[in-house]
Amino acid sequence: MKTLFTFPGQGTQRVGMLQHIPRDATWQVAQAVLGEELTQLDSAAALQHTRAVQLALLIAAVSAGRQLIHHGVQPDIVCGLSIGAYPAAVIAGALDFADALQLVALRGELMEQAYPQGYGLTAISGLNLAQMETLVDNRTSFIANINAETQIVIAGSDAAMAAVAQQALEQGAQRAHRLAISVPSHCALLDQPAQQLKAAIDRITLQRPQLAYLSGSSARVIWQPERIAEDLAMNMARSVRWHEAMVAAREREVRLVIEMPPGEVLTGLTRSVQCQGECLALERSGDELALRLFQRLASAR
Repeated sequence: MKTLFTFPGQGTQRVGMLQHIPRDATWQVAQAVLGEELTQLDSAAALQHTRAVQLALLIAAVSAGRQLIHHGVQPDIVCGLSIGAYPAAVIAGALDFADALQLVALRGELMEQAYPQGYGLTAISGLNLAQMETLVDNRTSFIANINAETQIVIAGSDAAMAAVAQQALEQGAQRAHRLAISVPSHCALLDQPAQQLKAAIDRITLQRPQLAYLSGSSARVIWQPERIAEDLAMNMARSVRWHEAMVAAREREVRLVIEMPPGEVLTGLTRSVQCQGECLALERSGDELALRLFQRLASAR
């Protein structure tokens, strides 16, 4: 029986999300790389920009993951949704945190510059993948995330997404919700920025991970550093297959899933798959409960 750390993507950010992070080695490295920008990343103004959002998510997740490990909770597997793949790679030991900060800053800039306005993501609940595939045209609207069997996220222009959402509701969808994300992530519209990011990642040396790195894009565990680098670079232009990744985790005997801050979106998505185990959001449940559940799991092995 194994423990999985999950790392959220955009949409979970909030003002002030970095204020309670300890000023330890993780903070000091971020300070050295980002300088004064670090103190402003989680302001209302900064979080209007993709670069700041992604950096804030990276820092919050790495800090929480490292603290939890320090308190005695040792994961066997890590998995991140979208930008969450970067802190996952850091915690796994594949990617240096300072390198991750620089790559995520570039990633955010590339994504925002490519589509500064008029694009984004919309979550559709109540229809399955086969039904949603008939509604997108793969030119102005795309399947972006397969979060659960009946929760599909689409990407594209505002107008195209609105049209698809309306059709989905007419065909029985329960809800269509425009997400707080201003770029059309996880589709072919970001192929060019992904290639630019790959060129930057190719100049960085990654290590073989010490923990299993489960890709949220392919739903497969990756051990080779060069394949992890490719996964990190290209995930902005590839569909997220979160539901399949969590099924793969369950099949690898994961029985405890702990979501790093901020938020608890992934915990809700994962709970239906992990019916035989425990799922908790660290921000809501705290380190003490996470440690207690981990120790209980360890004693049952």
